[in-house]
Amino acid sequence: MTAERTLEFRGIPLEHLKTYLIELGAAKQTFEFPFVFQGPDWQANILSENQLRFTPVFIVNAVFIRFEASSQEALQHVIAAFRRKTFRAGG
Repeated sequence: MTAERTLEFRGIPLEHLKTYLIELGAAKQTFEFPFVFQGPDWQANILSENQLRFTPVFIVNAVFIRFEASSQEALQHVIAAFRRKTFRAGG
């Protein structure tokens, strides 16, 4: 793998993030942290999940995912597709 980038996602359940990777064509390789998902020309590693406490009541999760790909173009493509799946509109 030649290109990589680590992203943080907050407020999205870990299981949803795993499902999104599978929907993008990845196969789950491991069943504990770090979760490894292998795509056609990319790989995603779910590194960790933490809880962030903003107030005594308001707590959200933060999941760190490292994306790796065979080229910068492939990396940008998979990250853009993943971001579309994680997009949340306010309302």
